Amino acid sequence: MIHSPIIKIFSGLFLAIAGLMVGLSHPNSGIAAAPNSTTDLAVYSDGLTAGWENWSWDTTVNLAAASPVHTGSASVSVKFNQPWAGLYLHSDTPIDTSNYSGLRFWVHGGSSGGQAVAVSVNDNGSTVAITPQANTWNQVTIALANLGSPASISDIYWQDSSGGPQPVFYLDDITFVYSNLPTPPPGTGPALSVDAAAGRHAISPYIYGMNFASQASASALNLPVDRWGGNSTSRYNWQNDTTNTGSDWYFENVPDAAGAADAFVDQDRLTGTKTLMTVPLIGWVAKSRPSGHPYDCGFKITKYGNQQGNDSQWDPNCGNGILTNGNPVIGNDPLDTSIAITPAFVTGWINHLTGKYGSAASGGVMFYDLDNEPMLWNSTHRDVHPSPTTYNELRDKTWAYAAAIKAADPSAQTLGPVLWGWCAYLYSALDGCSPGTDYSSHGNVNFVPWYLQQMQAYEQQHGVRILDYLDLHYYPQANGVTLSTAGNAATQALRLRSTRSLWDPSYVDESWINQAVDLIPRMKSWVANAYPGTKLAISEYNWGGLESINGALAQADVLGIFGREGLDLATLWSPPAISDPGMFAFRIYRNYDGQGSAFGETSLQAASLNQDQLAIYAAGRAGDGALTLMVINKTAQALTSALSLAHFSPGSSAQVYRYSSANLTAIVHAADQPLTSGGFSATFPANSITLIIIPSSTAFSHFIYLPLIIQP
Repeated sequence: MIHSPIIKIFSGLFLAIAGLMVGLSHPNSGIAAAPNSTTDLAVYSDGLTAGWENWSWDTTVNLAAASPVHTGSASVSVKFNQPWAGLYLHSDTPIDTSNYSGLRFWVHGGSSGGQAVAVSVNDNGSTVAITPQANTWNQVTIALANLGSPASISDIYWQDSSGGPQPVFYLDDITFVYSNLPTPPPGTGPALSVDAAAGRHAISPYIYGMNFASQASASALNLPVDRWGGNSTSRYNWQNDTTNTGSDWYFENVPDAAGAADAFVDQDRLTGTKTLMTVPLIGWVAKSRPSGHPYDCGFKITKYGNQQGNDSQWDPNCGNGILTNGNPVIGNDPLDTSIAITPAFVTGWINHLTGKYGSAASGGVMFYDLDNEPMLWNSTHRDVHPSPTTYNELRDKTWAYAAAIKAADPSAQTLGPVLWGWCAYLYSALDGCSPGTDYSSHGNVNFVPWYLQQMQAYEQQHGVRILDYLDLHYYPQANGVTLSTAGNAATQALRLRSTRSLWDPSYVDESWINQAVDLIPRMKSWVANAYPGTKLAISEYNWGGLESINGALAQADVLGIFGREGLDLATLWSPPAISDPGMFAFRIYRNYDGQGSAFGETSLQAASLNQDQLAIYAAGRAGDGALTLMVINKTAQALTSALSLAHFSPGSSAQVYRYSSANLTAIVHAADQPLTSGGFSATFPANSITLIIIPSSTAFSHFIYLPLIIQP
């Protein structure tokens, strides 16, 4: 699980920002439009209607600007002076929206245009983004359904969503619209292109994995890999089915169900899923299998004194290890909860698993994680490992325990060092998150490349590869994104942008990291330079919002990135419920029609002129030679884009499957898409994930049909 030792809170107001685009329609060159229905309710027309007030922040507002004007004699000029500034109109008497269906206004981008503006009401987290055009008025009509369907409205916001000052723009004729709104016409989306002969590489099926998936979810997704992981697995004792919760819950020994790890493997075998099992390297496991409360725990109050927190719900004698004066308990006895182990303990476990299920090569447990987040042991498991983990300690334990796994099952695949996040990629726990004595004493080499060098040195000396996958955890560190609900508009926009941290060297991470993460290319570079042939894994990640369409869009984008960038294995932490939108993001890749049909296995070159609006991923499918395209509309407006297709001869039409905000309960089989030899034009609905299956016009496609072989 995520453990972030550094939290940076952005200052300023975050009142409803989103990167969800809505188009500007019906351009008007200064000519007054026909008057709205007399039952429309005006908020601004040459001035604020009685009862409405200007409560803006960090914004220069002129409510009687003389030019440009859409109608009448005045407009509202707006200039955002600070990041997240906003024009805020407030009424003490909320408007009953039962007779109104939308918010309509006219917007002019001034001489520059291009301002990034998010529109919202009541700070309820639902926003629509607009981009004013230079030197022209455009009408914007937003259905109240897209603003959260509020029963009443007292606040309207136009807020900066760029994160900085912006040039002046203008608003005029702001009204609530009476009667039903017509569906707004689609906007023009970015050009898309696919080249079936370029960028070809295998997509590993193991990128679509999860941690602790339910049997129902695993069956529905044809789940390829399932991980037994997290903090509690560091001290799981397979001999007595007991674990220790560590700092997650007062360092308590807690019994698992009898044969818990075996039951996990049994479920995976029922669903045809490969198992990724975490084995302990920390040197300790839970000593006993208590029958009930009170449980053994690391910091008993009766033994170590009063502490700042305790398990008042179940075992009040179990403390959190922090004395009432704020100092940690020092010198506690690890034997209170645990027994010391050696690599022989892991050898015994592998022998048990291979005896029951066979070797990895014969269908047994294929993957083994080398513990969990070891650079946090002095925090998560400080009752048995109070000293910060160092470069040498983790190398030596990896050499010893990984070698024991390979000796017990040479066909097993090992993954390490299973690090928690950014600081641990670069430095040991002893150094923290900046260069220190551990770093300087190891040649000023960052931890991960040094670790890979040591694994290569072992193979060169012993003739055995003991590390098969470089495994890192990645939780976006931007505020409110990971392991959370969708959040407000700012968070939702940030969530969709932050997927770029997986691949884009130009994207500066919007968190305390404040530099390019460029994670998968960075991992590739480390491997190429330090230990070629090592595969890449991210065995924990989470972009949050999985209960919402926003999270589903981000998750679908992440899975597309994993395939395009050549990741070899990934397992989502904390899977969504089987009916959640986040689960449908997996379904559309793994089982979009309920009959086991899936996205292709060979990644092909696909490009969008604006990945933040429409993201596109392409693949070839071996079974039928089809070309499969995944197009993700991250905006709140339908977008029509032309797609050019090279080096593939399509049939006359393509199947279309779609998941969108229009129906959050199902992937819909939409109308077929007509095709031409050079491509097609299609409209992608707002907030949608569209899968297009393009058949080949020939029985066998030279570029698509032959699959690339994936080795574990």
